[in-house]
Amino acid sequence: MAKVILTHEVSGLGTPGDVVEVKNGYARNYLVPQGFATPWTRGGEKQVEQIKAARAARELHSLEDAQALKAKLESGKVRLAVKAGLGGRLFGSVKVADVAAAVAAAGLGDLDKRKIQITTPIKAVGDHEATVRLHDELSATITLQVVAAK
Repeated sequence: MAKVILTHEVSGLGTPGDVVEVKNGYARNYLVPQGFATPWTRGGEKQVEQIKAARAARELHSLEDAQALKAKLESGKVRLAVKAGLGGRLFGSVKVADVAAAVAAAGLGDLDKRKIQITTPIKAVGDHEATVRLHDELSATITLQVVAAK
């Protein structure tokens, strides 16, 4: 087992600044090369504090703000225009960056694309759902209306 310090959020593992133990191969072959983590050292404790401070500055400041944003996001549909072929099939699929841009264009606020999760790939026009982690214990479900771009 290897101890690493997470520098980015990893689903199912932790948030930036967490010190976690993972299998050696997972750390060596995936987390460290992708930049999601750094090896844990005694001097790394200072780095943990810096990562947590930066994360706190980026996060929504209170649970009340997160609940207000959740109500705003879940109140209606977010329209997303993408290139589509005959029969409503998309060229490619909708990415989390596309969802974040559509939410910002709809005037609902800026979302961090790393907090958006699409459970099933969106490859056709129609209504789809995406989940956004707003706070440690609060998530919102966005309804996406995917339409063909003209």
